Amino acid sequence: MTPKIIVISGPTASGKTALGVALCQKLGGEVVSADSMQIYRRMDIGTAKPTPEEMQGIPHHMIDVADPEENYSVARYVEEAASCVEDILNRGKLPVLVGGTGLYIDSLLSGRTFAGGPVDPALREELNERYDEIGGRGLLGELRKVDPERAAKLHEADKKRIVRALEVYILTGKTITQHDLETQAIPPRYDAAKLALDFEVRQDLYDRIDRRVDRMFEQGLMDEVRSLLASGVPASCTAMQAIGYKEAVGAVSGACSETEAAEKIKMESRRYAKRQLTWLRRDPAIEWHRFEKTPDLNEALRHSTEFLRTLGIE
Repeated sequence: MTPKIIVISGPTASGKTALGVALCQKLGGEVVSADSMQIYRRMDIGTAKPTPEEMQGIPHHMIDVADPEENYSVARYVEEAASCVEDILNRGKLPVLVGGTGLYIDSLLSGRTFAGGPVDPALREELNERYDEIGGRGLLGELRKVDPERAAKLHEADKKRIVRALEVYILTGKTITQHDLETQAIPPRYDAAKLALDFEVRQDLYDRIDRRVDRMFEQGLMDEVRSLLASGVPASCTAMQAIGYKEAVGAVSGACSETEAAEKIKMESRRYAKRQLTWLRRDPAIEWHRFEKTPDLNEALRHSTEFLRTLGIE
């Protein structure tokens, strides 16, 4: 039988953490975070990482598992999160996946594997040099000869993906297109009961996002960013390009004021929330709970438990 797990998703600042903890308390569960930024140590304020008080004694996994300098991948998340889920299941507990990073959630649930094979730094360097030598159009043409489907999806300026597609073919003898088709045929790893949070009126969500950003600055976001930079974390690394950190780095460097940085973070966070909702709406299996004006945790918990009961989870 495919193991059952719960998923709680939704846009940023929609109340996922509180509902996840409440369901864990009610159903004997543990949280597995599905947030692509909360994986990083020492990045607490700008990621809205749950505090010990907010966790209320419920174990939270996949938080603080990487250093900001690391190049953390979806493949690594799936491997490590799946290990957490299996451990929770083996102990007779219920895994509750909580977060807003749709790609992490979908990849974990599907049991998706990622095109790979042994890494060959020399081959990658050679392909990068060939891209520089003959240009994106030339190397994309070489990819088109072995994997026309993937080549049709790539732009000649997308050096990283062109090189990766050729690398995978050379190392494994399979195209990324073939790998993806094989992956899609794999049955889902988990039987997921999917819940998502939103607001009846979009402006109420946006107002909540704005208030969260204001609290981040009150809690010391600028000091957190200064400390990260002082410890040697490069401003150019992937983690520091995240919403909240990139803008704060700009304020630290003098490129903008703190006030301008805060307004930029609010705007980018609202845009991110919109993208999250677009991603989630593709999935007809999701049970939505929409708040009126402000989150009502008791009502969300009642709705969620009733839905889960229909799926045999209680």
